[in-house]
Amino acid sequence: MELNADFSQRVAVHATQLPWVASPIAGVDRRMLDRIGDEVARATSIVRYAPASRFSAHTHGGGEEFLVLEGVFQDEHGDYPAGSYIRNPPTSRHTPGSAPGCVLFVKLWQFDLKDRTPVRRDAETLVYTQAADRPGVEIAPLFRDSREEVRMERWQPNVSVALDLPDGGEFLVLDGAFDDDGEVFASQSWLRLPPRGRLSATAGGDGCLLWMKTGHLRHIQAPPLIRAR
Repeated sequence: MELNADFSQRVAVHATQLPWVASPIAGVDRRMLDRIGDEVARATSIVRYAPASRFSAHTHGGGEEFLVLEGVFQDEHGDYPAGSYIRNPPTSRHTPGSAPGCVLFVKLWQFDLKDRTPVRRDAETLVYTQAADRPGVEIAPLFRDSREEVRMERWQPNVSVALDLPDGGEFLVLDGAFDDDGEVFASQSWLRLPPRGRLSATAGGDGCLLWMKTGHLRHIQAPPLIRAR
């Protein structure tokens, strides 16, 4: 399966307008944003766990990165409420589920395959600071290495934001809204801009909170062709 697999193109998906698609696990549904592969895939998705649903134990050969959007995600390593940011590196293993139910933004098979660094960030402990040379923008870093930078940004109401993206970028709206090129991005709207792209956005009247990743789209890899078992 290939979905939004041309990384030289701008892609915008308003996830709340998509139908939920059942996964092979009962009670776990997905809204697919981009994908290369079938059940073993380089993928970006919104994933919904019904209350008391659980995946079987599995190993992440290509790593897993996710942000909890609603509810509480759980595995043997802990409970992660809304706002938690997690990176499970390649070769990590867990048994994910949710007693109360949850919604996640998930990225699979997008790590440096040599990465072995787990990350656990709690939204309540994030520290926002004023962005250099961008009035009205505050930043809270989540992760950074030689391949990519991941962060949260808070934009004040009606502020204009311009970013050159030599290595591309992704943006997921968590609260509020912004306008880019005449298109409005509200909660769970996702925008992917290609290398050498430029974001020219204006925050809505209530401001905007968003998750951002930049620098990573010069490293596109697909998983090996393995049939799901």
